Amino acid sequence: MDKKQNDAAQQAAAREREPLAPGTVPPPARTARLVKFSTNGIPSGNRLELWEHHNAKALIPLDIRTMDESPLQAREVSLRYGSLRFAGVRGSAQVVERNERFIRQNPTGVVAIFFALEGEAFFYHRDGHESLKPGQAVIYDADLPFMRGFSKGLKELVLTIPRDDYLELSGGTPLVRPRVVDFNQGAAVNQQMRALARLVSDSLTGQAWGESVPAACPEGSALDMLGQLASGGRGGSGPGHLLAARNYIEEHLHDPELHVSGISAAIGISERQLSRIFAEAGEPPGGYIRQRRLETARDLLADPAQGSRSVGRIAGELGFASQSYFTRAFKARFGIAPLALRQEALRGTDI
Repeated sequence: MDKKQNDAAQQAAAREREPLAPGTVPPPARTARLVKFSTNGIPSGNRLELWEHHNAKALIPLDIRTMDESPLQAREVSLRYGSLRFAGVRGSAQVVERNERFIRQNPTGVVAIFFALEGEAFFYHRDGHESLKPGQAVIYDADLPFMRGFSKGLKELVLTIPRDDYLELSGGTPLVRPRVVDFNQGAAVNQQMRALARLVSDSLTGQAWGESVPAACPEGSALDMLGQLASGGRGGSGPGHLLAARNYIEEHLHDPELHVSGISAAIGISERQLSRIFAEAGEPPGGYIRQRRLETARDLLADPAQGSRSVGRIAGELGFASQSYFTRAFKARFGIAPLALRQEALRGTDI
């Protein structure tokens, strides 16, 4: 990401934060407002209209039609973080459309990313169509005509960003065609897109359970990853690469071959750059991997449901070369031996 793109990401992340007067005590961390909608309990004849009304206010105005005579089933949770909107959507079979006339009447000014989690879909646009499968995301300007169809229903994540912000992040390159990116596991996976999907999902889940997440944290990381995607992966200011690396580490904790070289290759940066990004966050990548493995081991050892798994097995599954090394590292980190923690957990002692 060049200086202009980096500045755009920082400006967008700070857009809704007013400067404090001298001597003013900073306000508590701002949290996003969670909005929920469900067709449960709504008369079947009113569901479609209310579903459209909710989407128009919370996400993107859509012309929506059902596929058959069955009553529409739909629910959505959405968050707004500064300039970005996150959403999780489930629904029965339906077709959603934004044609030219509808767009003139309901402009959005946003670029949308749809992450397909369940259900295959078609995506028609002016230049053709795409067939989308779970594990694929499509990026598109919501003010260009499109039609999306879900014959067996859908489960997806959605992120929207103002078009002007996207253009700044992309260096002025408009999004004239849909861009399809794989975010599922496999050789073609885009680690930034995968981490972005997890960021949206974790933010929605955390808010739904009442966790307080500062708005600048997910927004800044999301904008950095969006900048990498919009600019074709050229550089990055740090937060997005860090989040992508941590996400990759989390998904490969049990891989004994997890090393800096593999992580840097997966997210598309050099080992030196990866080490610098982690150092700026307070810990080298090797130390972070060890910390997460030890924390995961602690959670497993403290879970009575995992009582049949021996300490040695847990250590081996988390990539530790020997049980003795694992025991020393665990006791140094938590002040208690793994076996002692396991015994306290089985006795029902608060850890």
